[in-house]
Amino acid sequence: MIKLLSHLSYVAITSPDVEASVEFYKTQVGLTEVAREDDRVYLRCWGDYYAFSVVVVPGEEPALETMAWRTSSAEALEEAAKRIEAAGIQGEWIDGFKIGRAYRFTGPFGHDMTLHWDVERHQSTTEAASIYPDRPEKRSKVAGAPRQLDHVTVATADVDAFVKWYVDVLGFRFMARTVLDEAPISVFSVLTTNEKSHDLGVVLDGSTRAGRVNHYAFWVDTREELLIAADTLMENGIPIEYGPNIHGIGEQTFLYYREPSTLRIELNTGGYRNYVPDWEANTWKPSLGSNNFYRNGAMPMSMTESFPPADGPSATEEGVPDEIKEALFNPYAKHGQG
Repeated sequence: MIKLLSHLSYVAITSPDVEASVEFYKTQVGLTEVAREDDRVYLRCWGDYYAFSVVVVPGEEPALETMAWRTSSAEALEEAAKRIEAAGIQGEWIDGFKIGRAYRFTGPFGHDMTLHWDVERHQSTTEAASIYPDRPEKRSKVAGAPRQLDHVTVATADVDAFVKWYVDVLGFRFMARTVLDEAPISVFSVLTTNEKSHDLGVVLDGSTRAGRVNHYAFWVDTREELLIAADTLMENGIPIEYGPNIHGIGEQTFLYYREPSTLRIELNTGGYRNYVPDWEANTWKPSLGSNNFYRNGAMPMSMTESFPPADGPSATEEGVPDEIKEALFNPYAKHGQG
């Protein structure tokens, strides 16, 4: 099978207050504003090779408008569109901002996705140009600013079915999953289009609202930069939701916090690279440290909040038995580790 996708190229998110979100990304995260068009604001990390990697769009709620992947070739773009339509989903061809001809569709679980081959590469001004030829721009002056966009994690009511569709239709590699200790319920899986442990994650969603996103993530070069980012955020009055710590799945050092719309952002670094073409996904359980490598602390319940907010009761409360909540968010107590 032809390799269809190469990597995550950008995410477009909605915010009830675009200016507050944009200011936060510029002053606290360390992104650069590069363009505005039709109320859409385009931003990029200092190390992103393309014209932009984050788009902030007006919306009543924080949400994922679209997640965009660059294909491996122009031919792969055409093939991906054919496979999507053969699977019973009709998308549309659009002329995207600085990406040219692109194919946009809504997946079977409600997530909007944009595929493209053409890109406009970032061209630094003389003042911002790096002294290093391979860098698209000088390193940001904001402490702990990410080098580039890393991954996006969405939410769905059926993790296993989500994985199967994206593997079968678009050729994602299925890398690992988490199943509860107490019941055969898949609560998290990771997929990738390249050698990273994942550039697409999927978490179990207890709500009935389709197409939600849990978070998206940036990459920093070192653990020290991530710790500096955590320190700087706290000094500036921005609470840390979870971390710094290390994930068992992927083995990345992580840090989660929120932007003004309440949408969750992750910073991560480290982790393994996997080049095995016939890799078979391993199954983790919460007691093995899938979320917390050191197995010494529970993930906060707030981490189950996805966006936009669920209809009715929140996803942390809707239809999830108490014993499953305990197994997922305090897995170590029953296994002699807490």
